[in-house]
Amino acid sequence: MNSWLIKNARDLQGKDVDLAVANGQIVHVKELHHQYSELDAKGLTLMPGLVDLHTHLREPGREDAETVFTASQAAVAGGYTAISAMPNTLPVADTAGVVEQVYRLGKSHGLCDVFPIGAVTVGQKGEQLAELVAMNQSEARVRIFSDDGYCVADPLVMRRALEYVKLFDGVVAQHAQDPRLTENAQMNEGEVSARLGLKGWPAVAEEAIIARDILLAEHVNSRLHICHLTTAGGVELVRQAKLRGVKVTAEVTPHHLLLTDEMAATYDATYKVNPPLRTESDVQALRRGLADGTIDIVATDHAPHPQEAKDCEWSAAAFGMLGLETAFSICYLAIVKSGLLSLADLWQRMSIAPAKLARYENHGELTVGRTANFVLVDLNKSWKVDAGALKSKSKNTPYDGMELPAVVEKTFHNGVLVYDRENQGREGA
Repeated sequence: MNSWLIKNARDLQGKDVDLAVANGQIVHVKELHHQYSELDAKGLTLMPGLVDLHTHLREPGREDAETVFTASQAAVAGGYTAISAMPNTLPVADTAGVVEQVYRLGKSHGLCDVFPIGAVTVGQKGEQLAELVAMNQSEARVRIFSDDGYCVADPLVMRRALEYVKLFDGVVAQHAQDPRLTENAQMNEGEVSARLGLKGWPAVAEEAIIARDILLAEHVNSRLHICHLTTAGGVELVRQAKLRGVKVTAEVTPHHLLLTDEMAATYDATYKVNPPLRTESDVQALRRGLADGTIDIVATDHAPHPQEAKDCEWSAAAFGMLGLETAFSICYLAIVKSGLLSLADLWQRMSIAPAKLARYENHGELTVGRTANFVLVDLNKSWKVDAGALKSKSKNTPYDGMELPAVVEKTFHNGVLVYDRENQGREGA
């Protein structure tokens, strides 16, 4: 059915609201065709679809961990109507051809918008700039470029990348990790790493790159985005740069807002992530940074892996954990339930702000004439995470068995109901 009348929902301020949808767009009720589906959303909160700027889809080349289709299924189950595919695929998404392949796969599945992120350098090797302009001029219209998983460590290469993306209002999203300071590092450097005998990953390895790149972005007057910020010092660097007017933005992941390096005490490799889980004081600094606007957005860093890549000794395990299906619930728990942000402010950081940052024009707003990308959430229900029931092809979630607040009931993409919890099933309390 192409037309919907959503009745008796609540908006982000808790006010009653109805929403009319026809031909994929939000319309006035009087514009509805005489044939439409009516949905009683009593008790549900209506919000713009979530937008993720940091998703690992693995396809092409690593379909044993995830595919564009399974990641899209996970996305809509988590309330996302747009996701951004990181380029660390096989082959690397460093050409117009590869980003167009990912873009078309997303289009063919039709569950949510899939926007490719292009690599900054050829093969993500940090040596030679990739086809930045060609990727931007391709069908995929790439605006965000990142070597995520690797740092663009060479300052000259980073400067040139920042200069190139200025041509089309693009942004370089940096994985801030000094490679020399983190050789063979396994977890956050500190008391816990010393106790466990695992090589530490110092906070300064992240902060040194952030500081350098802020200076480069300021010099070039170009847009810089800091991926998965994890340290209190990094938050302060971004805060001071913004006060000077530097065009820098930053993201934080749900897991860095909740989990700490103490989770590594059991040597459970589910908790092995890049960058690593930090200390409780870092977690609190990240929460404050998100609340006061220093950190602009929440991004999942959804990183699926096959079981054998995680079910092994810590040093041999892959970095990363799932994020799409649990992101909103984790953030609602960590940020709204704790009183740091209102629901509307959290949604701004998970929908409106990332859509604006990436220039995704059809996301982040629910007004007449806009594309109907929205979600209905039950804030009064909770759900128990069952790794085996997740839509993702991989099951490496740190939240297995946890009871989480806020249940995504329905997700609409381009006016089409693409996820219905009642029919597709996720156990609620």
